Amino acid sequence: MTRIAPAARRPLGVVATALLSALTAGVSMTAAAAEPNFPITAQQRSTAQQVAQAGVPLSELAPNAPDTYTVKRGDTLWDISGVFLKRQWRWPELWGMNLDQIRNPHLIYPGQQLLLERDGDRARLRMAGGPNGTLKLSPRVRDAGASDGPIASVPLKFIEGFLNDAVIFDSDELDRAPRIVAAQEGRVLLGKGDAAYVRGDLTNVREWRVFQQPKALRDPDTNAILGYEGTYVATAEYEKEGGTNSQGEVVPATFRITSAKLEANVANRLAPAQAKDYTPYVPRPPAAPISGRIVSVYGEALNAGQNQIVSLNKGARDGVERGHVLALWRAGTLERDLTQAGPAQKIRLPDERHGLLFVFRVFDRMSYALILNVNDPVTRGDRFTEP
Repeated sequence: MTRIAPAARRPLGVVATALLSALTAGVSMTAAAAEPNFPITAQQRSTAQQVAQAGVPLSELAPNAPDTYTVKRGDTLWDISGVFLKRQWRWPELWGMNLDQIRNPHLIYPGQQLLLERDGDRARLRMAGGPNGTLKLSPRVRDAGASDGPIASVPLKFIEGFLNDAVIFDSDELDRAPRIVAAQEGRVLLGKGDAAYVRGDLTNVREWRVFQQPKALRDPDTNAILGYEGTYVATAEYEKEGGTNSQGEVVPATFRITSAKLEANVANRLAPAQAKDYTPYVPRPPAAPISGRIVSVYGEALNAGQNQIVSLNKGARDGVERGHVLALWRAGTLERDLTQAGPAQKIRLPDERHGLLFVFRVFDRMSYALILNVNDPVTRGDRFTEP
């Protein structure tokens, strides 16, 4: 897992933490207006707390759920939930977390022992050695070494390269963005260390990202354009300002390619680099029912499998949040009923659920999701819902 400086890896700022604590306690605060990304009603909050306190039904436990488990380096919250549960997104109920803790699971460390307690027809997970065996999650000082860092929620290795490089623009702004007009020594392709000459409206930003021409992403149901996907190519640094020389000739600005995922070339577009978002991911189901479709498979492939990235036709305005777990559905096939006399009647078999998605990046009208597991290839138009 990528090491992050202590100040950068704190999951919540002071104001947000205080606000969430007050919400959990049922305290009214005028500061609530300052936390637009907390769309939970009082009724939803109450229900979540009651369910978490009750635990999960024994029927939800995995067949071979152990009585104890010691957290190991490399574990993720998703992995551990799979050890105990049939349906891993129900981990908040098993762990008995309140909403503040649900937003901050990155306080479980290698070496800690977890105890599974069965009481009647319910089960709860507790931490060995806590007061009365209670699982207590609270901030603590730990060595930030790789062997003792807090566990991640999901395997970051599959999405780390997409955290900021996979971008959906609301408009076709890249068409008007600064562009590479030439390369040194007349080259066509550019790699790390090469100079790129750029024209356009440049702001005083040192680090930029290079994109291929954006492609429009259309809703499979309405065919409306939901956004424009810019395929990330490289990162470049702004070295020297352009302008006009003494002969009145245009002189482009000079950039240097500092890293490259693909080879950059003339006509590629540039956009200022954004700070990477390392806010902890918290796998959980949406608070309300949701239904949508796959818009595209990231990259050039037509189909996608496990650990690949897809774009969804739902975003922040539809209630989608980072960390949401969604169910993938395979459309029922069209068959013919040959069991009755006369002409065979066409029938549509029911849709079948065959996988899970994990939302890791959210835009206004769209989102990116990782395919956690799937039985059949995923393609444009496939349906998803809450799990």
